[in-house]
Amino acid sequence: MDRTDPQSESRAMGTERLAASAIGRLFTNVVAAGMESRFRYRFFAPVDVLRGADIAPGQTVLEIGCGTGYFTVPAAHLLGDRGRLVAMDILQRSVDLVSRRVEMAGLENVRVVKGDALDSGTASECFDAVLLFGVIPAPMLPLGRLVAEMRRVLKPEGILSVWPHVPIWLPGAILRTGAFRFSGRRNGVNNFRRC
Repeated sequence: MDRTDPQSESRAMGTERLAASAIGRLFTNVVAAGMESRFRYRFFAPVDVLRGADIAPGQTVLEIGCGTGYFTVPAAHLLGDRGRLVAMDILQRSVDLVSRRVEMAGLENVRVVKGDALDSGTASECFDAVLLFGVIPAPMLPLGRLVAEMRRVLKPEGILSVWPHVPIWLPGAILRTGAFRFSGRRNGVNNFRRC
């Protein structure tokens, strides 16, 4: 992915350096283990959560912060052969892991990219839905900039799906940006439409 924003490049390099440190590796290993735990699969089955986002076959979807690919492979199956999924993460380690999972699953409707959610580098109004599952809140993601970028990449009737809604102020904070209106909650997923 070509980056033109020096701040995005700097943030990505800083995130990579942090993730490569001993503390960063420990943290990402603990988070990855939690993301792939039996508990999570049992109580937050990826397909059930994805159904709350109302993604449908044939859509083009952007997944921000694909992490271990917990939602990537199930989302690709829900989108079908005519659908397209762009799975993005700022960490190369995640991109490599998810790329392997996608290849092992034999999926051809997924493109895994290294990218920054604040400057995705994608075309405007090209996605039917954006999945922010477990990404917010992250201290390095200013909500106003993140929401503006998600609005930019969504088609006029596009849906921003956010899961989980922790902290409880998050849905209200998204609404206060004026970029989205609340369209409903299903299976723990808060859905917002572009204003």
